[in-house]
Amino acid sequence: MSQLNQVVYITKEGLKEINEELAYLKKEKREEISAKLAAAIAQGDLKENADYHTAKEEQAFIELRIKDLESSLRRAEVIKNVGPSDTVRVGNTVTVTEEGYDEEETYHIVGAHEADPGNGKISNESPFGRALLGAKKGQMVSASTPAGNIQLRVLRIA
Repeated sequence: MSQLNQVVYITKEGLKEINEELAYLKKEKREEISAKLAAAIAQGDLKENADYHTAKEEQAFIELRIKDLESSLRRAEVIKNVGPSDTVRVGNTVTVTEEGYDEEETYHIVGAHEADPGNGKISNESPFGRALLGAKKGQMVSASTPAGNIQLRVLRIA
């Protein structure tokens, strides 16, 4: 499946954040860049005008981000409040232990746009997320990491 048709899984909160960012970029950020461009153009010679080139690069970046967000919204599928389950699905919170360690780690499986590993939110597309999807309580799964494969035991699914 091409990336243009791939479903983007997102929570209600994540959907709200995307809509807010999109509104900000389309209104405030576009106006800000437009003002920067007008000021740079007023300086004269555009060939060697660093302010103009910087503003044009920023404009291109913002327009690309807007297109990316709009594409994601068209493909978005809001994750239902899944609650406890027999198997790990997008939207679940999963507690695991790594083989050979006693420490429990808890992850919330989210779509790629909301991934924030430092806060326990891992993408369903990440190696950990892919390994955990479909796993059952008590099951061992193998996840690929830069340091090699690790074994995780699923303790709880919420």
